[in-house]
Amino acid sequence: MEKPAALTDVTSSIEFGDDVPPEATLPTRDFLIRRGGKIYAGVHLLIDFWGAINLGDISFVENTLRDAAEAANATVLYIHVHEFGGSGGLSGVTILAESHITIHTWPELDYAAFDVFMCGKCRPENALYLLEERFKPSKKTVTKSRRGLVG
Repeated sequence: MEKPAALTDVTSSIEFGDDVPPEATLPTRDFLIRRGGKIYAGVHLLIDFWGAINLGDISFVENTLRDAAEAANATVLYIHVHEFGGSGGLSGVTILAESHITIHTWPELDYAAFDVFMCGKCRPENALYLLEERFKPSKKTVTKSRRGLVG
């Protein structure tokens, strides 16, 4: 199947490859992380909890998102948790000065998916520890990525 012309035009102008600027040209802003000889924009944790508790409790989830951000030394700008009717779970977002924390829950499966992305001097692993302490999963998986590798 052929791509529509408009899509072809847009995608043909996007280049991927070695377009990372040399370290000497990088800004010295506080949000960049410099660890282990690498410079990158942030740490991204993808977290799955199974056998978790309180996944349908909107107040518990909102308070836990706030506490997780504070545990990571992040600055909360905004929190919103949306409740889907009929025990359909919750979706929540915490907007941080340093990025975000999100949650999506399936109480009927005792399952929750979290996304923790932070830059600067924040410690996203501290958010993970607090989330685990509060939701008490029987099983978890965590994928950690360094995002925006620039040097």
